[in-house]
Amino acid sequence: MFIQKDDWKKEKHMPVIEVPAQVKAGEAFQVKVSIGKEIPHPNTTEHHIDWIDLYFHPEGEKFPHQVGHFAFTAHGEAVTGPNQGPVYTQPELIVTLKVSKPGTFQALSLCNIHGLWESEQALAVTV
Repeated sequence: MFIQKDDWKKEKHMPVIEVPAQVKAGEAFQVKVSIGKEIPHPNTTEHHIDWIDLYFHPEGEKFPHQVGHFAFTAHGEAVTGPNQGPVYTQPELIVTLKVSKPGTFQALSLCNIHGLWESEQALAVTV
């Protein structure tokens, strides 16, 4: 399996993970993941993001924990044809969670044409 990485400022397929630089252990905070922050992704019937997976890998642990799988299923499809439907999803999500230790968020996204893309963002945690 080939997973692509690049700079999100020049690549429209990269997941961009936005988290606070530091959070307090056990306190809720938000994580935002989006595709196409700097260069918009088309999000048409023919070319779209199918899903984003978000993981948290706690520091010092062997395995990451899946935070969620977020599917984007409306891409303008309609009985009348492609890109004529009334609903288009934008590939972005906001999730609220708590952690007990520092670690790294990992986001995977799947473009129906250009495959899998991955990015990471570290998180510092205070007690």
